[in-house]
Amino acid sequence: MNPKWTSASFSRLRRVAFCETRWAVQRKVDPPEAIDVAKHVMEFDEAPSPVDPEVRAYVYSLVSALGGTGTDEDGRYILGDDALACLKDLKKWLKLYDEKANRLDVARCLAEANLVEGDLLEILGAWPEDGTEDKVKSKIALACLELLVPLTWPMEKTDAQMTVNHHRHIPYIQMAQLSYKRAILDSQSKTILRTAVRIGLPSIAIPMSERTTRDEGIIKLILYLFRNVSIISTSGEIKESPTSRSATIEAFHHQDVLALILTICSNMGEDFNTQDMVILEMLFHLIKGISPEKLFMDQGQLQKQGSNELGSLLAKEKNMHRSYAKNAPSRHNRFGTMIWVKRDEPGKVSTVSGQDSLKDGQHTLSKMDQSKKWNRPKQRSREIPQANDRFDVPVSLTNNANTHLRAFIEEFLDSGFNPLFNHVRRAIEREADRVFEVHTQQFFYLISWFLEAERVRRRKKQEVEKRSKNNKIAETFEADSFALIASVLTQETFVLLNRFMQDRLDMKAWRELNAGTLCFTQILLIVQDMAESSLEEDQDIAENIQNRIFYEETTHDRIIAILRGYKDQGFGYLDSCTELSHVFLRMLERYSRENVDLQVRSKRRARKKRKQKAAAVDQDATANDEDAASEMEDVAEAERVSRERKFDFNRFAVKFMTQSCIDTFVAFTKFYSDLNTEQLKRAHRFFHRVAFKQELSVMLFRIDIFALFNRMVKGPEPLDRTSPIYGEWDELVRQLIKRMVKKMKERPELAVEMLFSKIPSTVFYLENGYEKQTMSSKPRAPAALEVRGAMSREEQIGVVVAALYESKLESVDWVMKVMSNAASERQSWEAESAARRVENDPTSESTEGQAKAPSIDTEERRIAMFKDAKLRLLMTLAGFERLGIDDEPDATWIIPSAITARQLREAHDIVEKHRNDPVMKYGEDDPIMADEMLRRKPTEKIRRAAYDDDASGDD
Repeated sequence: MNPKWTSASFSRLRRVAFCETRWAVQRKVDPPEAIDVAKHVMEFDEAPSPVDPEVRAYVYSLVSALGGTGTDEDGRYILGDDALACLKDLKKWLKLYDEKANRLDVARCLAEANLVEGDLLEILGAWPEDGTEDKVKSKIALACLELLVPLTWPMEKTDAQMTVNHHRHIPYIQMAQLSYKRAILDSQSKTILRTAVRIGLPSIAIPMSERTTRDEGIIKLILYLFRNVSIISTSGEIKESPTSRSATIEAFHHQDVLALILTICSNMGEDFNTQDMVILEMLFHLIKGISPEKLFMDQGQLQKQGSNELGSLLAKEKNMHRSYAKNAPSRHNRFGTMIWVKRDEPGKVSTVSGQDSLKDGQHTLSKMDQSKKWNRPKQRSREIPQANDRFDVPVSLTNNANTHLRAFIEEFLDSGFNPLFNHVRRAIEREADRVFEVHTQQFFYLISWFLEAERVRRRKKQEVEKRSKNNKIAETFEADSFALIASVLTQETFVLLNRFMQDRLDMKAWRELNAGTLCFTQILLIVQDMAESSLEEDQDIAENIQNRIFYEETTHDRIIAILRGYKDQGFGYLDSCTELSHVFLRMLERYSRENVDLQVRSKRRARKKRKQKAAAVDQDATANDEDAASEMEDVAEAERVSRERKFDFNRFAVKFMTQSCIDTFVAFTKFYSDLNTEQLKRAHRFFHRVAFKQELSVMLFRIDIFALFNRMVKGPEPLDRTSPIYGEWDELVRQLIKRMVKKMKERPELAVEMLFSKIPSTVFYLENGYEKQTMSSKPRAPAALEVRGAMSREEQIGVVVAALYESKLESVDWVMKVMSNAASERQSWEAESAARRVENDPTSESTEGQAKAPSIDTEERRIAMFKDAKLRLLMTLAGFERLGIDDEPDATWIIPSAITARQLREAHDIVEKHRNDPVMKYGEDDPIMADEMLRRKPTEKIRRAAYDDDASGDD
């Protein structure tokens, strides 16, 4: 499939065919080596090619005709006669062949032909800074940029979108893109990025109202190039690598890309409108994984922290060697040993190898337990991870890159944060066409990152002010006002964040939910800093924000659901959800203590009846009028009804003391050897709250939890004893063991329950010594039903029989049987009474007044007579009556004595008629099912008189 060509294009290709050999020699090899290259090409052609040979020939011809270097021009790159036309034709090939046909053949050919490094970068590097007036060279530079952007575009394909052609080409193209990035960043003398900036400066200088579509396209083109360069990276990059994050930041700084980003961000909404999402992506890929704490450290602090980290690693290694040396092999015990351990089952043994198993019995059993491993089957994850979207992989920077990025972040916080994030939030709210799902995740992650950076910057400033004798250094920072980040502390942002977190929690999109939890945590921490500010205005704003956050009970429930929902989402999600719950609990406890009358808004399910008045319908109205009248009748619908109640922190904190929440923190604590002091303190505070503040230490009485705590304190591989948190963990474990021993003396059953998780009834029994008494609720009768519209009794019976026909036909048969028996018995009573009246026997007793109770054949029938609203309606329409209270399950149904045998026969015949020939749909124009013809019977409200003594007044 070839693109559409004009006659000029074919003439260019004919001219290219004659000069292809000369250009190839000038570009690639010297004349003596050309013969060997031709031989290799002939051998390569014999093997199956991953690309159509015709396509390869066309593309190679265009690349050859574009230009080249040679000895005649002192190694300078010389453009071909039709260089601009060749660039346009290559662009057509990329668009019409690769994009339209969903193939990557042209991109593969261009990578093999070394177009980017051998041609495009040479052309851009040779464009002089004073050559902007040359229209032809400007067009050629722009055409090169139009090719660079699609060639460096990230390959983001899911398994469902991948084809055989994609599997064949994508690995090669990704490796080629790494070489593209290396060439772009290494071209310090050619300054490719600065050349791209110069291409877009004329369009950027034009006011937004006067820009044409071409100007907007040029601006977006250069931004996409910078975005693509920032995305391209290796899986395990080294900070000294030529394609690393450090190299990217340094190149962006030296070639004025960071200055351009600051200019666009500070003028977002005024001079720039549609460039917000590209800037958002660029910022995300520049700063993801970088620690704001390390970013704002000077070189001395970085060296000190590096030495501390090295010392801690050496201490961990020493502890590992110490625990290993206890059982390490020596020169005399390196001989092979294998023993059999007799098991309880007769005739069965377990094999343990190694001479260290002879040390003692406990060590032998421990070694045997270590050999028992359960390979849990892992389910295939529904979410296909995209490497470009991961933000939980730490990245280290060089000193120069750290300095340049810190200066950029400070200037961005001072001038560009509010305009950019306010504009992006509005675009996300109105669901603009340029907004994709990944942008919302990046938006909230960037908010969390910049808020943490602002907190670290303020803390560093306070530390500098304490150390310095003068306040000259403080002049470089903003005053103690949080106006620089006010755009993300608005109610609109909170609403968007809450909706985002709830949606992603329902969809189980864990990575996006992780970004939301990070953002919410940093908002809480920045609000806490505002509450401790010396400015009264900041304190009032913090009070207002906390009131709005803690007022919604749905927010409380969401935090608990996020903590409970951890399974195997990774350590990044585990760290963020535990930090969010820790910060939220601590701030809510403090706020509720300061505001005793705190009110929260909870939501419950309620039934609201929408009442509408319909006009009177004449008796001779048509069926359409009757349908319209029925649509105007009362309709019961479910809606969310809000109510306020006083907040009780202890009641809320108990919700965190469930087994799933404890399991989440236990899973987090298992990484104790990799956790820092703050993370260990977070886990310690939670377990301390469970055991001592909430007095639910029974929840922690589990073998696996005590084994974990013992390993943390006593070893093997315990916590560092010099760590400041070691003493607190040691005290916590000792107190838990004391309580466990005391409780086991009181409740010997605890010895068995330590093997299992605790359910609420077990916790209550272990705490109190007796089972919790539960009061069984009295069953309630279902709501009474009625048939819509004005129907006769026979038609109503037909509707109910049709509603019961599908699944409960045996109930209809039972009603017919009861009515038939009652009619036969009632007829014999009537005949006997008539005979006695003929004999004129005044002493004979009349049997007319006796009522008939239906015989109940099964227990299920008795339950259905109480709970099945449709069966109750059928029995009522057939003439049955219910004695006693409606909510009484054992109330009796009777057939009144006033109903004669003839009436029973008539009712029986009506039911039998509709049972044999049911009418399932009613209506002509828009028929509806029989089930939809039934509705809840409205209850009558008792209105009190104005002078009623029982009425309560407000005076």
